[in-house]
Amino acid sequence: MQRGTGLRRDTGPVSNAMAEYEADTEQLKRRVYLGLREGNLDPQDVVVLACELLDWFHYTDAVLEVVERNPAEVPQAEMTALARRILDDAGFDPGFDLAPERLETLRAALQVVARDLPTRGIEGEPEIEILEDCFPVGAGVRLADGERLNWGGPILPNMCDDPTMALTSLAIMIQESLLEWTWQVWPVCPRHDLGVHGSEREREVVWWCAGDGGHILAPVGELARALGRRRPK
Repeated sequence: MQRGTGLRRDTGPVSNAMAEYEADTEQLKRRVYLGLREGNLDPQDVVVLACELLDWFHYTDAVLEVVERNPAEVPQAEMTALARRILDDAGFDPGFDLAPERLETLRAALQVVARDLPTRGIEGEPEIEILEDCFPVGAGVRLADGERLNWGGPILPNMCDDPTMALTSLAIMIQESLLEWTWQVWPVCPRHDLGVHGSEREREVVWWCAGDGGHILAPVGELARALGRRRPK
């Protein structure tokens, strides 16, 4: 009994210290990232971040090099490269808030997928919705009628670094969400009567049918033309 009580007493301070460390290092990572992004990196921020990481046993080459060298003697270009390596090694992701261009990429992708939604009987303008209650924070889609689409997990910020990946991920998420919501397959290839799925083919995002060895039904965004603008019954 005493041993169990002691274990609970001992884990509290460790847990608190870890939470404080994570909060501190997250702020430092964000500061370093913004310095890199805005071209005004403070070498001292990189040193402080490296020291914090080292204190918790992050012995990467970039961390050790920053800690061991005098920052005044490190050229700016070299310090910039070291800072990028440290952030990469630490798995830092700026999310949507520090890299708003990702959100613009995702919104542009939604405009493309939205052109196909009337073939499913969905009208109105859908919107990207940031899901703050998810960890890590991601994005879903809110239809004009209020229905949220994020089945299978939200679109993560790093999926939006590449427009093709963003469009592919969004098309798949919307398709799977509609299937779960309505229990109806969409889209369907009229030639093979098979459900198609979003896929990247030679850097183009398409609705791909597996019939007859596989073929493109239509590029994502041009489904109405392939279906003759028919809507499902």
